[in-house]
Amino acid sequence: MKANNPRFRSHCPINVTQELVGDRWSLLIIRDILFARKTHYGEFLTSAERISTNILADRLEKLERHGILSKTRETENRSRYRYVLTQKGQDLLPMLLEMIIWGARHDPETAAPAEFVEQLTQHRADFMRQVLAAVE
Repeated sequence: MKANNPRFRSHCPINVTQELVGDRWSLLIIRDILFARKTHYGEFLTSAERISTNILADRLEKLERHGILSKTRETENRSRYRYVLTQKGQDLLPMLLEMIIWGARHDPETAAPAEFVEQLTQHRADFMRQVLAAVE
């Protein structure tokens, strides 16, 4: 699969999105970059969902291959990499916010505080600007 020309089952926008980030882990990695400010491999392993090392390595490589995130070598520790969202990855933020609102609304045991969801619902544009400014 070429990075800029992947083969999809169809070019329906929902299908393309599903094929790129619709697995069990990719959106959680993106969530951790956006909201938990995680940027290193070991940090992703500390998430509550407990991703295995082989799956994490695979998903990071897939997200990089498809231009959703980029990997850069740390200057102070050349054996360590930093993962950051590209513009293509940042463009997933509105979808993630809708997923947060929907999930919080329909999960009676949601981990999202009601005040956070209310703030997100009422002031989405401001929230998006704050999140994106923090990851750039």
